[in-house]
Amino acid sequence: MSTEKFTVSGDKVVGKVKEIIHQGNIRRVRLIHEGKAIIDIPLSVGAPAAAVGILAAPLLAAVGAFAALVTETTIEVEKTDEKPAETK
Repeated sequence: MSTEKFTVSGDKVVGKVKEIIHQGNIRRVRLIHEGKAIIDIPLSVGAPAAAVGILAAPLLAAVGAFAALVTETTIEVEKTDEKPAETK
């Protein structure tokens, strides 16, 4: 498992989180402000992108509300090293 961190301005948080979710192989997305985890979004490994997008909609609304209140935040992403299983 690997971890990446991105620092983005408040108005770009939702777009970056959406981009991260659509990349796949994401285990968890955490929003950190002033050193404290504010929002922690666990994602199902191997779930189809469409299903993750539908389930994440309410969480993205919360992310948007949070982003409106801050000028800058750090997005921490936990990725799995596993490749999605191929169907035959």
